[in-house]
Amino acid sequence: MSEESYSKGDTVDLLHELEDILESDPLIDEVGFIHPSQLLALYEGSGISTSSSDKAMHQSGGRSFADTSNQENIYFWNRDHKLGISTHVLLPLYKAAKQEFMIAFKQFKTLGSQSDKVGDSSLVFESSYDCLEIILMRHSRSLLLLSCDFMTAWNCRKLVVLKKNQLSMFIDELHLSALVLSYSPKSEQAWNHRRWVIKSISGNSSNFREILEKESELVEKLAERSKMNYRAWNHRCWLISYMKREQVFRELKKSRSWAALHVADSSCFHYRRQLLLKILEDSSCMEETVSSGYNVEIDQVWKDELDWNKTMTKRYVGREALWLHRRFLSVCWSNNILRGSSDASYNSKEKISMKHCWDTFLEDEISLLSSCLTIVDDEFEDFHAQATYSASYILWLKMQVPEFLGIELQEKLREFDLKALLNKSYPQRSSLSV
Repeated sequence: MSEESYSKGDTVDLLHELEDILESDPLIDEVGFIHPSQLLALYEGSGISTSSSDKAMHQSGGRSFADTSNQENIYFWNRDHKLGISTHVLLPLYKAAKQEFMIAFKQFKTLGSQSDKVGDSSLVFESSYDCLEIILMRHSRSLLLLSCDFMTAWNCRKLVVLKKNQLSMFIDELHLSALVLSYSPKSEQAWNHRRWVIKSISGNSSNFREILEKESELVEKLAERSKMNYRAWNHRCWLISYMKREQVFRELKKSRSWAALHVADSSCFHYRRQLLLKILEDSSCMEETVSSGYNVEIDQVWKDELDWNKTMTKRYVGREALWLHRRFLSVCWSNNILRGSSDASYNSKEKISMKHCWDTFLEDEISLLSSCLTIVDDEFEDFHAQATYSASYILWLKMQVPEFLGIELQEKLREFDLKALLNKSYPQRSSLSV
């Protein structure tokens, strides 16, 4: 059956079937668009005969809303809270959903303007308005699952949810946007909608911390499916502003294992840097940080991250994202140490201790450089990249510290011919000097 052969009544019936599925299984957590032949294979692979009765299908956990004797008449698959929609009916479904939504939205605006003019608050009017809102939410949900960038539908849902102002409806919006992201993980409108929901409930939800944790887990799950998903990681960074201090520390610990398995994903390391900056920001806002020992805790966090980064750098040779992350760690930690050494509130013993920390830090960086400059196998470019990144890093670090410390670092680098290495690898960087 061709798409053109669907009558208006047929497409509206299809839309109602889809909406009935969504309402009958509120736990659906994934949507996919599947070729009709694959839908048929799903039924056959599940052991459900295409001639089985609806009762048998229901008992086995599946649902069919069409005659399955012909693969062109198999439109939907719903089992284990997964929803499959035949690609054969996507266009007619979208047209029907858009038409029904626009009709309902027009009636909604008309009824709203009448209410503003006459101030009608009768029970009949309120009942009609509530009924229209239900229809509008039903059609907009279907439309957004078929066209996730339909801004009018997203904004319409915002109007209805804000009017009702019920926490359960805000949670439903998180569920809907998660459904959209299950098949379109880079949908800007879906991520924007989630941020709107979280901002709206931030001061009204008793389990807001759990919601933030689930948001963070969702990003990690989608990032696993969709590599280099900037929008997802940007959303996760945005969440940090709502996190309490202990939750930031917990996120830093939790995200380490994922980062260790995705060392080329710069977005993940950017997220860790935002967490570390949040820790620094919170520490600067606390009173009497020195006497409370909080600075010591922050220093330990940085040292742990530097040690972990060193381990990853040696394990995964030639990964630029790891070296860029180390630049951030080094400059933040060294600036903190150097600023403390010049602070009049510190006594001489503390300043000596900080100078010792700085010397130890430099020795560790020189040691890392020495190990990375050793090219084990000329056939693999990763070892050459590792040597180049390490040389660039140490020269960059020399430019970040005060001049007298830069001179000290330069003295330690005399035994390494870094300039020759960089000139060989990157002739355009010949202006760099050691």
